[in-house]
Amino acid sequence: MYRMDAKKVLDLAKLARIEIGYEEAESLSHEFDAILGYVGEVKGVSKADNLKLKADSFPIRNIMRNDKDPHETSFYTENILGQAPAREGNYIRVKKIL
Repeated sequence: MYRMDAKKVLDLAKLARIEIGYEEAESLSHEFDAILGYVGEVKGVSKADNLKLKADSFPIRNIMRNDKDPHETSFYTENILGQAPAREGNYIRVKKIL
């Protein structure tokens, strides 16, 4: 099992640009040990042996709907174009920036 001592926690905090004191690093080292221990257990679990999942284990369902327009074509066009400061036909006119 990998051990995180206070010095390693302080080095990690320095890399992350976090200021912590030695006491806090000591406290965090115990928390890191617990986390790394759990990660070690998870890594030890063999996916093939324990899960035995196949692609067809779960049925795939898609919820389908018919395509349709949510509103009639150009329903909001005049409303939007009327709020624009300048317009050219059915387009909003903007200043050239390049």
